[in-house]
Amino acid sequence: MIDTSDFRIGRRLKIDNDIFTIVDFQHARTAQRRANVWTKLRNLRTGQVLERTFSAGEKFEEPDFSEKNLQYLYADQDGFHFMDSRTFEQIMLTTDQVGDNRSYLQENIEYQILFFEGNPINVILPTAVVLKVTEAEPAVKGDTVSNITKQVTVETGLQVKVPLFVKTGDKIKIDTRDGKYLERA
Repeated sequence: MIDTSDFRIGRRLKIDNDIFTIVDFQHARTAQRRANVWTKLRNLRTGQVLERTFSAGEKFEEPDFSEKNLQYLYADQDGFHFMDSRTFEQIMLTTDQVGDNRSYLQENIEYQILFFEGNPINVILPTAVVLKVTEAEPAVKGDTVSNITKQVTVETGLQVKVPLFVKTGDKIKIDTRDGKYLERA
C-alpha cells in the first residue's frame, strides 16, 4: 500500500480501478484542519490529466506493472508497432497510448514498454534522445550579439528551438520531458 507521504513525481497509483502517474503534488495544511495533499495525476490509459485532493494518510493500492524492452519497428494508421528482440513477438500501441511520445520514437531503437495486467499501456522514454536536424534556416550574420534561437525540424517531425549555429544535418540532444534543446551531439 502507498501512503500520501510516499508521493513522488512519477509514482504510479491505482485509484478507482484506474492507473495514474503523479505529475505534480503539494502537501498543504490549513489551521485547525487535517493536512491535505493536492495532486495532478495523468491517467496512463487515456493520457487525461486531472487534479485531485487527498487527505493526509490516505492509502492507495500499488498497481502491478511490468516493463519490457522492445524495439520500435514502424507506425501506420493502426498504431505503433514494437517487437521483442528475443522472442520476435510483436505488439501494437495505439496513437492515444503513445501520445506526445511519438515525436521522440526512432525506428530500430529499443524502448521500455509499460505493461499493466499483461497489456501494453505506455512507452517510457529515456530523459534525452539524439535526433538529426532535417530542416534549419541559415543563420544571418550579425544576429549573434545576444542569445537568439531559431526553429528547426528534426527527423521525427518535431520542431525545436535551437541556437543559431545548429544547421541541417547536425545531430542534437533533446530533453524528452519538455522538448527543449540540450546540446549538439
